[in-house]
Amino acid sequence: MEVDNKLSEKALLDYKIVCRAIEGDERAYAELFKKYRDSVFFMVLKMVNNHTDAEDLMFEAFEKAFNRLNYYSPQFAFSTWLFKIASNNTIDFIRKKKALTVSLDVEFSHPDDWSYINSIAAGIRTPEEDVICQQRATFMREKVALLKDRYRRLIELRYFDELSYEEIAKSLSIPLGTVKAQLFRARELLANILEHSEIANDEN
Repeated sequence: MEVDNKLSEKALLDYKIVCRAIEGDERAYAELFKKYRDSVFFMVLKMVNNHTDAEDLMFEAFEKAFNRLNYYSPQFAFSTWLFKIASNNTIDFIRKKKALTVSLDVEFSHPDDWSYINSIAAGIRTPEEDVICQQRATFMREKVALLKDRYRRLIELRYFDELSYEEIAKSLSIPLGTVKAQLFRARELLANILEHSEIANDEN
């Protein structure tokens, strides 16, 4: 795949990390997550103005990006591509919530992010790509499995089963506020796993 020689040194470094991820290097996924977690979160937070929603959407953006790495074109900066996925996902979320107003003018934090945004191919995956996607799904489930049972179950219901907070509360017979509080903690622990490949001891 041809790499644009106009890419910055940062963008070229990102491309090397992406290549490692595509080849199955789990540490590469963690590097990309750690590098862009905060910037994606704050970009989304600016759009939705809700901390909990922003956390959810941030994780969703990384999940979608990691599942579509084969569609990434090194003609553009990885950060641009990732932020576009995050912004599109957030816009879809806002539309579903039937928001009255929303600003689509997202300010990116890196010079590369002003480059042309390439679209994501929507074609049918090849058998090889199906295998790669399955490997990534397995990778995420292995990391989630490291959480304590109550946190693992919450993550599974929210992100794998795609239940709403209200549906989770009903399913587990616990208050809605408890669901939100424990999911916040679960996401923190999962982020720590993805960043450091180890789980911090939960003090509770």
